[in-house]
Amino acid sequence: MAANAYHFITHWHLPSTCEEVSDILKNGEDLPRWWPSVYLKTVLLEQGDERGVGAVLDLYTKGWLPYTLRWKARVTEVNFARGFSLAAEGDFVGRGVWSFQPDGGGVLVTYDWKISAEKRLLRRLSLLMKPVFAANHRWAMRMGEESINLELRRRRAQTEEERARIPAPPGATFYWGKTASPPGPLS
Repeated sequence: MAANAYHFITHWHLPSTCEEVSDILKNGEDLPRWWPSVYLKTVLLEQGDERGVGAVLDLYTKGWLPYTLRWKARVTEVNFARGFSLAAEGDFVGRGVWSFQPDGGGVLVTYDWKISAEKRLLRRLSLLMKPVFAANHRWAMRMGEESINLELRRRRAQTEEERARIPAPPGATFYWGKTASPPGPLS
């Protein structure tokens, strides 16, 4: 395996249904609202077909380390309410597979992320910093699990008062003393 190659498998157990989780995760343009610790900005470049296959998102992301990533995700396969696959290009190149399985009154969500880090900084430092970069990914996924649980609560709130009591999702970490924001429009 090349030094800049990574393979992560993440599991979340959510008090939800496959349909509800699928509905949240399939809307990539909404990621910065409910998962702002990682997704700083997303732009839909291509709509895809009626199921979303072929949709392309331009993404501006970060973790807790002081760098940002620009990459595109193309939806390559959709099995509604069971998951979807994407191909990544840009600062990441590879594939991600989200799968949802009913599990004991909830949903077992699995994300299988197999990529090579192509951003120059990551590519050059992967040999030495691989454990730190892997910890950065685990942090991002923990923030995603916390954020999606808050989003589930928000969607289920019966009143505006109840919704207002739900905490905001964790925000982005700071980037050299300023909050992380894209330097210009995404292409």
